[in-house]
Amino acid sequence: MSLHKPSLLILGTRGIPASHGGFETFAEKLALFLVKRGWHVAVYCQDEVESVTERFRTTTWKGVELIHVAVSSTGPRATLDFDWHCVRDAAKRHGVSLVLGYNGAIFLPYLRLAGSKIITNMDGIEWKRPKWSMAVRAWFWTNEWIAAWASHRLVADHPAIADHVATRRPRSAIATIAYGGDPIPAAPTAPIEALGLKPGRYMTSIARIEPDNNILTMVEAFSRKLRGVRLVVLGTLSENNPYHRAVREAASDEVLFPGAIYDSETIRSLRFHARAYLHGHTVGGTNPSLVEALWAGNAVIAHDNAFNRGTAGDEQFYFSDPDACERHIEALVANDLVVKKAGLASLDRASERFEWSTILKQYEAEARTLGGFTIPVGREMKQPVNTSANISMAIGGRSQDRAS
Repeated sequence: MSLHKPSLLILGTRGIPASHGGFETFAEKLALFLVKRGWHVAVYCQDEVESVTERFRTTTWKGVELIHVAVSSTGPRATLDFDWHCVRDAAKRHGVSLVLGYNGAIFLPYLRLAGSKIITNMDGIEWKRPKWSMAVRAWFWTNEWIAAWASHRLVADHPAIADHVATRRPRSAIATIAYGGDPIPAAPTAPIEALGLKPGRYMTSIARIEPDNNILTMVEAFSRKLRGVRLVVLGTLSENNPYHRAVREAASDEVLFPGAIYDSETIRSLRFHARAYLHGHTVGGTNPSLVEALWAGNAVIAHDNAFNRGTAGDEQFYFSDPDACERHIEALVANDLVVKKAGLASLDRASERFEWSTILKQYEAEARTLGGFTIPVGREMKQPVNTSANISMAIGGRSQDRAS
């Protein structure tokens, strides 16, 4: 076993503090968790500049080393430039490299040949997304294979993703570790009131507005008649995008498009006070937005596939066409007891499967084993505290809001 201080390098995100998405949130959670447990953690952060005068610079944030990598290119080229320079730098450093996603896996053989130990989170099945051209899908497909064989360990965030990855690499190389979420025991009403909403009188969709997320299906199903509740569809809409135009045209007056909202307090309030959450994702594993809906105690209407069922459980509601989606919407609009029962099931599911401390300890164990780092004396792996009972109290308290 190595006597070095355990060290982890996190690649594949745009950096922390988190402001972009699920991987950044996870990177922040893991980095802060490990620093408190005696690790050295470095996170690569993308700096977009007009011209590169200093490729690398280092700062410290809450005990985490932030390695800022300057890139002057734009679009997909910027991502590739960033990934390459991250790999080039990581190859010179001590520690296990945790790579989040495989979009830049073409560079991983270089990292492995340099002697680095690599764990890659395989994310979703990106090459199956219909929005990509055949050339882009071929790129992702190739990088998926490269990541599978250039990495020492692979992480799947969902059993169905593990099944898929097992077609590329033996199961002995794969760990299944879910994505986590945070409890929402309370949230102010001011952010939703600013949008003209009332607690318990709206449903939400929080996703990129793309065909494989079934936004059009959900908007069409909701808009077939007036319902006395609102549907809030978060996400960027562009008039130049035919799919976005179709979504707008299908919407009734009860559908609200507030755009993309990144303010965390507003998002928490939107989730907490929602009557239900609509989730149309078809490609991916344990989706962060769905996990967050469970932690918010939302009733869930989701597209019927292995990813969503494996995450939300059998107590929620699933659709494969607009008619089924509408039936579930009508049922949840009409029946407060059904809403409350599904919300309690969501909280139970979240606390059983998507509790951050358990998930972060699993990642720590993978990195410690691969890096050969010793376990400090007295550092026991405590069982997580089950928080479902406490959060369930909040559901009971706000059921009157949802019924009003």
